Amino acid sequence: MARFTYHLVDVFAKEALSGNGLAVFPVAEQLPTDLLQRITREMRQFESIFLGGTTAPGTYRARIFTMEEELAFAGHPIIGAAAVLHAAHFGSEDDVQLLFQLAERTVAVVSRRNGAAYQAEMDQGPATFEPPLGAAARGELLAALNLSPEDLMAELPLQVVSTGLPYLIVPLGANLASARIVRHDFAALLARVGARFAYLLDVPAREGRTWDNDGRVEDIATGSAAGPAGAYLVAHHQAPSDRPLTIHQGRFLGRPSELTVVVAADMTVRVSGDVVFVGHGELDLPDSFRQLPAGNGA
Repeated sequence: MARFTYHLVDVFAKEALSGNGLAVFPVAEQLPTDLLQRITREMRQFESIFLGGTTAPGTYRARIFTMEEELAFAGHPIIGAAAVLHAAHFGSEDDVQLLFQLAERTVAVVSRRNGAAYQAEMDQGPATFEPPLGAAARGELLAALNLSPEDLMAELPLQVVSTGLPYLIVPLGANLASARIVRHDFAALLARVGARFAYLLDVPAREGRTWDNDGRVEDIATGSAAGPAGAYLVAHHQAPSDRPLTIHQGRFLGRPSELTVVVAADMTVRVSGDVVFVGHGELDLPDSFRQLPAGNGA
């Protein structure tokens, strides 16, 4: 049998069983993509992260999966994994600097310990901005999200912003609770404007929502979206630069979450959150699973 140890943590959480759940697997070997996808589906967390062996002190390879696909970048898995590594390997240190090597980039994280509590801060790098959407695209996307132009925050545009994953930021002044994806081709609609996902942001309340593009699963707390959302607020003079900004998410799922964003004047973004340890365990799988063919796990 092949044995795989895992840790369960809640990220962007003030207490256990809130925030965004995560399964962290520290594995010393490179495993087939199909196996990692199937393990993620077995765990049924919104995402799982698999950590490879160190390539240098404090540097780890990382692969991130949702139940549907592998992601090139995501926020809460990296923040949660940093706290797990801190507790497991750097227990005597209060602050630890770590690097996570993803397929397309390396992400720097600082994990901080205060007694039994952990908080990690991720450097997402500079935010990039696409031009604001025109009226026709704006109207079609709002309708696809069960919204109307009257729900928007006055004078603010729909705009694609990215710190690794391109999000369409939809600035709302009302009706965040009514939003949902109502078009089956929503992913294709987003692709036409250069976005991977949509992030709906109630600007006055500093509260966000996002879903998978089928609209079936709402995310609890989205670190890869909080960075672009914070950069959007600073760029459009809705928040000051170089000061912590708290974005709330997860209320509609009964798992309130808090994501802290700091955006520098040059639009470099840092995202941080608390990490709560919930449990750990082991999976025992047939050793032959290590030789599964590469694939998407479908």
